[in-house]
Amino acid sequence: MANIKSAKKRILTSQRNYERNVAFKSSIKTAVKKVIVLAQAKEKDQNAINAALSNAYKLCDKAVSKGILHKNTAARKKSRLTLAVNKLIG
Repeated sequence: MANIKSAKKRILTSQRNYERNVAFKSSIKTAVKKVIVLAQAKEKDQNAINAALSNAYKLCDKAVSKGILHKNTAARKKSRLTLAVNKLIG
């Protein structure tokens, strides 16, 4: 455990940021799963799939701007998601 006051503050700050980042990453995973489920459904609603895909893209881009994900990681996630959706629809 840290003895210096600034180090103690830093521990608290980094823990808070870690929890926020984990929650944000979890929301991205949930959005991706939602898109896949919609694409796998028997009754494919194109508008719902596009809306969910747009939301997943938005979350990935927001994570990049907040520094939670690297830009290449977000690009890879979006690319793989698009390929999966196209494969399931087509």
